[in-house]
Amino acid sequence: MLYFAPWKTVLIWLTVAVGVAFALPNLYPQSVRDSLPDVVPSDSLALGLDLQGGVHLQLRLDRDDLVEQRLEATRDEVRRLLRAEGIGYTGLSGQGQTVGFTLRDPSDADAMREALADLTTPVTTGLLTGGTVREIVLSGPDANGRYELEITDQGLDYRMAGALTQTVEVIRGRIDELGTTEPVIQRQGADRIIVQVPGLDDPERLKELIGTTARLAFRMVDVTTPVEDALGSRPPVGTEILYSTDDPPIPYVIETREIVTGENLEDAQAGFDQRTNEPIVTFRFDGTGAQRFGRATQENVGRPFAIVLDDQVISAPVIREPILGGTGQISGNFTVDGANDLAILLRAGALPLKPTFVEERTVGPSLGADSIAAGEIAGIIGAFLVVGFMFVAYGFLGVIANLALIINITLVIAALSALGATLTLPGIAGIVLTVGMAVDSNVLIFERIREERLGGRSLIQAIDAGFQRAFTTIVDANVTTLIAAIILFYLGSGPIRGFAVTLAIGIITTVFTAFVLTRWMMAFWLKRRKPKELPLGLGKHLRPDTKIKFMWLRRYSFTVSSLIVVASMALFATVNMNLGIDFKGGSLIEVQAIEGEADIGGIRNGLSDLNLGDVQVQGFGAPTDALIRIESQGGGDNAEQSAIAKVRAVLEDDYNIRRVEVVGPTVSGELATAGTIAVLAALGAILIYIWLRFEWQFALGAIIATTHDVLLTIGMFVVTGLEFNLSSIAAILTIVGYSLNDTVVVYDRVRENLRRYKKMPVPELLDMSMNQTLPRTILTSVTTLLALLALFFFGGEVLQSFVAAMIFGVVIGTYSSIFIAAPILIMFRLRPGALSQESDDAQKEKAATANTAPVDIES
Repeated sequence: MLYFAPWKTVLIWLTVAVGVAFALPNLYPQSVRDSLPDVVPSDSLALGLDLQGGVHLQLRLDRDDLVEQRLEATRDEVRRLLRAEGIGYTGLSGQGQTVGFTLRDPSDADAMREALADLTTPVTTGLLTGGTVREIVLSGPDANGRYELEITDQGLDYRMAGALTQTVEVIRGRIDELGTTEPVIQRQGADRIIVQVPGLDDPERLKELIGTTARLAFRMVDVTTPVEDALGSRPPVGTEILYSTDDPPIPYVIETREIVTGENLEDAQAGFDQRTNEPIVTFRFDGTGAQRFGRATQENVGRPFAIVLDDQVISAPVIREPILGGTGQISGNFTVDGANDLAILLRAGALPLKPTFVEERTVGPSLGADSIAAGEIAGIIGAFLVVGFMFVAYGFLGVIANLALIINITLVIAALSALGATLTLPGIAGIVLTVGMAVDSNVLIFERIREERLGGRSLIQAIDAGFQRAFTTIVDANVTTLIAAIILFYLGSGPIRGFAVTLAIGIITTVFTAFVLTRWMMAFWLKRRKPKELPLGLGKHLRPDTKIKFMWLRRYSFTVSSLIVVASMALFATVNMNLGIDFKGGSLIEVQAIEGEADIGGIRNGLSDLNLGDVQVQGFGAPTDALIRIESQGGGDNAEQSAIAKVRAVLEDDYNIRRVEVVGPTVSGELATAGTIAVLAALGAILIYIWLRFEWQFALGAIIATTHDVLLTIGMFVVTGLEFNLSSIAAILTIVGYSLNDTVVVYDRVRENLRRYKKMPVPELLDMSMNQTLPRTILTSVTTLLALLALFFFGGEVLQSFVAAMIFGVVIGTYSSIFIAAPILIMFRLRPGALSQESDDAQKEKAATANTAPVDIES
């Protein structure tokens, strides 16, 4: 085990060198990275929106809007086709997904079917798939002679998919015009779109740009009917009343017939009127549009026509002379930004459906910079604490562990850089947790070596046997955490997925550095120094042969734990948990006073007149900062956006908006469901894994102990009033992984002792196993807590509830692995012979380790 062939040595250090090469660009400025040769890695970690500022939006396209749109289009098309063929009909109407009509002459049925054939013919869904979809089905006549055209669900699914694709492309075109770097625009599910724009400091302009349908149409103004008469009764057939964008708005009677639409635009640019110097938008039609517009202006000289954008009249100029060149201009009291934005909208094209904002998370650049600084400080302090503690605990072995730890973090950063992953605040927490897990693996190895040495083996044999015995434990312990990370990735979203990716990579690099790299360094040290004894630090005083009677306390621990679990569940059922907006909807706004300290009372008074329901204002972090929570508005997803706009209008003169989180009722319900499923799925998957690796008693014991930890953590949230949000789900899943990691280490020792001491009573055997793993438990818990405490105190307030839950989880997980997971095996009547396959392999292993022959450590 301690011999490394030369090619293995080269491969190990080549892996480290490649990792360093991929990690180094993160230390270079952008100018240096751009000048690097193509063969040299130059990609650096992309910072998440919470670290560099920016906007995260989730949009939803409403299927009901599509149904209404398709119903109206189908009704109009039926009217046009039947009139074109001279087929008489009556009672044309639409309801739900059905358009119905009655023929005046039943003998026209065949002619009608032929006229409507284009509507009912299946459409091809793709050249590659060759599939077809029948969007509309014609049926009838019924007993009353009525025919119906039904818009099929399959057709709506096809149209919705097309609308999503078109919306993504239109939004991408609009955002690209802003000149932002690396925006992310992608579909999510059957009706959602995710938009992430890093570094953007004007979220309101972005929302206006991507939330505007921007359907442009040129239509004639009806001057034959006074507007007052149309308002007092009904507008004439073929017309409707639309209002201008003026303040107050001006009503117009507009013909529904469109002369030309924005689909015929070739270009649109912002400019200035040469006569008035006012901002305008100039446009140019394509050939078809120019022809239609020229013919319409020739026929209507002296009449006004309306330029209509999303059912609002931008302007209504009078046609003084025919416009034959296919160009024109739009004026309408624009600002410079307004003219630029309209030109962007027209160039990018119209959205097929108006999107609804169901989630918004905005971080200002100043808050992002503060988060980076806080993360760096927390990371440096945590690293010093862990490195210092390992050196004090293990002396020179601690130096080896620290070197492996540094390389481990380097490999994590290298992997994230190579994958193009995004580093977020929860991702930094994942790195900190990786530090704890990496230390745990080295502690497992060192304690095994020390135990073997105390058992009478030579130093070389102790090191060799220590690595062999620790390997299975390390793999089992890390796989359980990896399962939680994978489930978190697939069921999580946004920054939480970043946490899961970081944690999963950290698990893989931890196994490599602990079992391969540390073993190589130990072999190299043995060969060069030829030591006679382990160079241990203060950790040598933690003896693995203590005689603490843990199982004697099981009745008390079961009783106390059961009472606390019942109390936690009762509190959860009777006391309202402080649910964050992720789970109950609403808005959260962090502001910073432009001058002086934040006036909490003034903010509260200023918002009290907005009729927004429950508004909570509290200090947050520095005296200049305040946090505002607004309850869900209850008027649908758009109501939350309206509330944010009102708050901005009140506060923007005196406060900088540093962070905005808006979660509509649709998303909040989904997040609550997904969080519950994530926890249950993680527990189920880990149950199966432990069952396969151990026995059913171990699997149930691990799940019961972990469920105990989850319930107590929920009780902690209820008692302390800490906000329970999306990050808290990640914390609970991390607790699941850590608790199981600890439990698996204990169970691995129990399994080993069950095979070795078949006649020993189970309580005594469990006590012995607990005492043997006690030094590792203490050292690992302390190092993990040191890293987490640094993150808690110096990582910023945004992460405090997240880290507080993990700190609690480390403490309670350590407790449950000793006082719940192990004693419960007695309750399940586990017998020393349960693992009776003390196999020949195990016997051979004991014989081999008892051999006093030296171990080859040439490298």
